[in-house]
Amino acid sequence: MPKITFIGAGSVVFTKNLLGDILQFPELGESEISLMDIDESRLKVAKVMAQKVADALNVKPKITATTDRKKALADSDYVICTIQVGGYEPSTVHDFEIPKKYGLKQTIADTLGIGGIMRGLRTIPVQVAFCKEMEEICPDAWLLNYSNPMAINTGAILQQTNVKAVGLCHGIQGAHKWLAKCLDIPQNELVFLAAGTNHCAWFTKLEHNGEDVYPRLRKLVADNADFVKEDRVRCEMLRRFGYYGGESSEHLAEYLPYFIRNGREDLIERFNVPIDEYIRRCIQQNKDWHEMEKKFLDLNEPAGEIVRSAEYGSLVIHSCETGEPCVIYGNILNKGHITNLTQGACVEVPCVIDRNGVQGTMVGDMPAQCAAITQTNVNVHLLTQKASVTHKREDVYHAAMLDPLTKQNLTMDEIVAMCDELIDAHGDYLPPMD
Repeated sequence: MPKITFIGAGSVVFTKNLLGDILQFPELGESEISLMDIDESRLKVAKVMAQKVADALNVKPKITATTDRKKALADSDYVICTIQVGGYEPSTVHDFEIPKKYGLKQTIADTLGIGGIMRGLRTIPVQVAFCKEMEEICPDAWLLNYSNPMAINTGAILQQTNVKAVGLCHGIQGAHKWLAKCLDIPQNELVFLAAGTNHCAWFTKLEHNGEDVYPRLRKLVADNADFVKEDRVRCEMLRRFGYYGGESSEHLAEYLPYFIRNGREDLIERFNVPIDEYIRRCIQQNKDWHEMEKKFLDLNEPAGEIVRSAEYGSLVIHSCETGEPCVIYGNILNKGHITNLTQGACVEVPCVIDRNGVQGTMVGDMPAQCAAITQTNVNVHLLTQKASVTHKREDVYHAAMLDPLTKQNLTMDEIVAMCDELIDAHGDYLPPMD
């Protein structure tokens, strides 16, 4: 049985979902589950929760918990990373509040924009450090990265270490489910192809029974079907650029220069852009945590119904272990997979999983306009990854100056001042910047 290690296991709800998925496979029910987190109190909750999940599924994995990362990684076959360096406080608050002083608004700030840049700069050193440990103590293990900013972090891992890694998200699955609902087609009958980068991928094919259903989708959007009001940014991009995006409107709004603009509150209202959405979520989650903690620690409180989530992690592990193939959307380095995006960048494409691991498929050219939009995001990824190696403020400035939302709203002087203030505020969460 494999050893599956969770780094950042204190993300208890996410760990519960992933663990429940894994242990529902009979072939994985007796796996060794190693839980690791730097927060001892959350780690304690995670271990109790893990045992409840195992009991609910009537399986008997070996469950251990430790704050010692090397001990957790030793002899691992799979490492699942869900860390958030700096947490909500102080880091996420800095990522929102400091840009706001300069007039820069954000919705989620975990993937692109100045929030994504700073989150990447404080996360990459931690991930590269434990990947170097993996090279020594579990060199054959697969790293399944769930930590945002997905493309920035996963790309850096694959560029800077020798670890076998793939970045995993649920954006494509969620968009597929939503599109099936909008089109009134059973999800398992809606055939699709998507490609791009994480949170900036595009559905280049939508078919049902061999018929292209894009014309139907475009007509529904043109007629302002009911679902449009819930998904205004993506539907506007479909109208203007011809293809539907693989991530929610609240995310996509801050990866583009069209929807969040200084002095244009009318745009924010028209496209229903939820400014500061992630801050509100974090505040609510923090309020809910203590009640949730009590329930998890109460031995008389069962784990509840364990249902399979849309996450890909368990599918990757199962196919690697059994050889039974599956197809997922994974984040890997572009080595000819998408021919009109920068080679060596981190892209999200269909991947075949079997005993050989994660194997990206060749997509070829994306539609030119979709590739052009996505490339504006890739530029920020690559420059942030460069800054994570050089530790030069100049490279951080360049990443921010080329970010679509930031450059639309701030002058270069303002961008430099904002970056300097953010770097200073994050302090020891960042490596020293020259």
